[in-house]
Amino acid sequence: MRGSKPIQLGVLASGNGSNFEALVQAIADGKLRAEIPVLIYNNPGAAVAARAQRWGIPAVLLNHRNYHSREAFDFDIAQTLRQSGVEWVVMAGWMRRVTQVLIDHFGDQMLNIHPSLLPSFPGLHAIEQALAAGVKITGCTVHIVRLKVDSGPIIIQAAVRVLPDDTAESLHQRVQVQEHEILPRAIDLAVRRQAQLTADNSPRS
Repeated sequence: MRGSKPIQLGVLASGNGSNFEALVQAIADGKLRAEIPVLIYNNPGAAVAARAQRWGIPAVLLNHRNYHSREAFDFDIAQTLRQSGVEWVVMAGWMRRVTQVLIDHFGDQMLNIHPSLLPSFPGLHAIEQALAAGVKITGCTVHIVRLKVDSGPIIIQAAVRVLPDDTAESLHQRVQVQEHEILPRAIDLAVRRQAQLTADNSPRS
């Protein structure tokens, strides 16, 4: 993507925001040619807002509790993203199910990171699900967002061994290390794939 304009990324996050900060750091280090014009978070007091403030990135609180429907909530999210010039959306610890409203706005340009090797252990508490199942390997996945939770096409995955004495906290920490590694790479890969698909489908002169 050398010579092209930076990707305009909008990030959705609900909590601590370590994946958000990993993205910001990857951009600062030159590993991802992108800009983040806006972060949207839905929980007042979420630590991700403080991370955004430290990096000088605008953070907008849209509290889902103030909306009468998921569709109305997603409509305001889409409008906020569009007003900020966002082209691609990254769900980095976004703990809300999306509706068709948001998918219609961004289509395949919405990515999510999930702490398991999908299709295993979709949904909430993926780390705890992996421990309860007794698997020896788990990991994380970046995928394109679809209406069904954690069901979209996979962009990239990373595997993590489950150790005999792992707790949910210790396993989560190691999975998160891999999340921080693969998320910027997945964004770059998804953007390159779409650019190539567009080029392949463009009319030849």
